[in-house]
Amino acid sequence: MKTKTLGIVVAILGILMIIYTGFNYITTEKVVDIGPMKMTFEENHPVQWSPIIGIVLLVGGIVLVALDRKKL
Repeated sequence: MKTKTLGIVVAILGILMIIYTGFNYITTEKVVDIGPMKMTFEENHPVQWSPIIGIVLLVGGIVLVALDRKKL
């Protein structure tokens, strides 16, 4: 993979991580299953990260693109 392409992908990932600082996913567990009666429990699992990680990725992507231009 070329350095410029990798730099662009990393920069875009950094921008997305700055905009979206996390996401949630839900798991469903079966609690009771007696004949026609069924009870489930839904548990929310938040996944969060710091926007600083996105800034570091953005700067790293810009550096990779700049290094590729110096090679030409």
